[in-house]
Amino acid sequence: MAYQALYREWRSQTFDDMVGQKMITQTLKNAIVQEKVSHAYLFTGPRGTGKTSAAKVFAKAINCKHSVNGEPCNQCEDCVGITEGRVNDVIEIDAASNNGVEEIRDIRDKVKYAPTQVTYKVYIIDEVHMLSTGAFNALLKTLEEPPKHVVFILATTEPHKIPATIISRTQRFDFKRIGIEDIEEHLTTILKAKDIAYEEAALKIISRSAEGGMRDALSILDQAISFSGDKLTTQDALEVTGSLTNEIMDAYLEHCVSSETEAALSVLNQLLTEGKESNRIVENLLLYCRDLLVYQKAPNVLEGQVGLITESFKKLSELVKTDELYQLINELNETQKEIRYSHQPTVYLEVMTVKLSTAKMTAPTEQQGNVDLPEIQNLMDKVMTLEKELHQLKTTGIAQNTNNQQASSSQNTKKAKVPTYRIPTEQVYQVLQKATKPQLVSVKGAWDELLQFLSVTQRAMIKASEPVAASDDSLIIAFDYEILCQKASQDEDLLFAIKNGFERLIRYSPNLISVPRDQWSELRQSFISQMEPGESGEAPKTEEKDPVIEEAKELFGSLVNIIED
Repeated sequence: MAYQALYREWRSQTFDDMVGQKMITQTLKNAIVQEKVSHAYLFTGPRGTGKTSAAKVFAKAINCKHSVNGEPCNQCEDCVGITEGRVNDVIEIDAASNNGVEEIRDIRDKVKYAPTQVTYKVYIIDEVHMLSTGAFNALLKTLEEPPKHVVFILATTEPHKIPATIISRTQRFDFKRIGIEDIEEHLTTILKAKDIAYEEAALKIISRSAEGGMRDALSILDQAISFSGDKLTTQDALEVTGSLTNEIMDAYLEHCVSSETEAALSVLNQLLTEGKESNRIVENLLLYCRDLLVYQKAPNVLEGQVGLITESFKKLSELVKTDELYQLINELNETQKEIRYSHQPTVYLEVMTVKLSTAKMTAPTEQQGNVDLPEIQNLMDKVMTLEKELHQLKTTGIAQNTNNQQASSSQNTKKAKVPTYRIPTEQVYQVLQKATKPQLVSVKGAWDELLQFLSVTQRAMIKASEPVAASDDSLIIAFDYEILCQKASQDEDLLFAIKNGFERLIRYSPNLISVPRDQWSELRQSFISQMEPGESGEAPKTEEKDPVIEEAKELFGSLVNIIED
């Protein structure tokens, strides 16, 4: 028999086999036992976390005549047939290659017919977010009123791309990333079953590299087994995953903290020469700094971490101060964001290395302790002089100028209240003329996801705002505070980050227009009033509806108030 990849050989055949998704599997088992099977389910989550496997196990469990506690027996004809893909009533569809209206209409026509081999006809639609708008509309009616013998299971890694009308008609289950300990335990089980010798540290490296995906972990393990000899060693795992050894990370960080720029760059060049990927270098250093920080503050947490708590690790944890670790982590995190979409990641790594090795890493308390006493005395003398001048001004009588000052102050106050931000009214009107409700719904659906593309400062600014109108090429954002509105409109980095984020999330690259929230209603009402027919003095014709007004009503709903001139 031909060799079968580990992730296929060890695909979960029961709910109990699934790793790290206890809440989901228990809920599905209870639904089967209590005979409360819904007509549609939505499984979402990162890749390799068990969405499709859970769908197949569920299809077997609801059709198995010998199920126990909601689990399929995996021995009857129906279970074996579904596992081998021979049951015509369990249909698995890849929406990435079957995303047109015709394919979904074909499903809609066939669901009317009763299953021929098993109790339920099950449709498993993988990567459902790839369906076109027309295909989603064709699927909508079927999901709303499906036949009793049909169950739909939709699986996706990008739920924000699915229309809310589809999501609301399903039971949603969010699969989470699998923990490192759970992955490590499962890999141990597999290696013991295959009687393969291994080092525990090797499994920890593979588990970390999988980033929460069991399928990725099994693929890496498969490759590592092929690469290794009689025993899976730590060095084999490092080579296959491209991870860094603790020794080389110790050397790099020690050079950075000791301000040895040339030596730190030399270590970096060595890593790049060995073929290490830029993002893997930064990721490993980030995790290592995290381990150092945890070891400094809570050493018991890292007990039992095989291969981590070495003598060089302990020495480095004593050498690096906590404040220095914070700075290292922040810089590594920023670099990780920069190289994600860069064509020249090596440049960012070199710049990062120079920054880390030349930055003056001193704690605030130390900086305060290094202030010279003469400088403090000089500042105190200046403060005393200013206090004397202030006292003299109060006692020498400046009442004659009080009225003038009050008048001036009043004028200044009035000026200060004038808004400093000039609203681009004409641009706002142009967007409102083309704005559509589906586009705004799409933007709002991706709004929370957008935050991951922004820095901490940008994220704080955007959290005080909301998208209020969207056309095909422009987006209006209302800010809670006028000062934030002005800053956002002038922040080119923020505008670029938002456009770039939307481009990646929903293929949308809008021109961004900022308005204060307290003036948005007035702007919107003014636009609707201007678009009303009969502006020239003629009575509007009640029997004809202006398409612009109707579109505005559809976009803004009950908020629209038309005022007759």
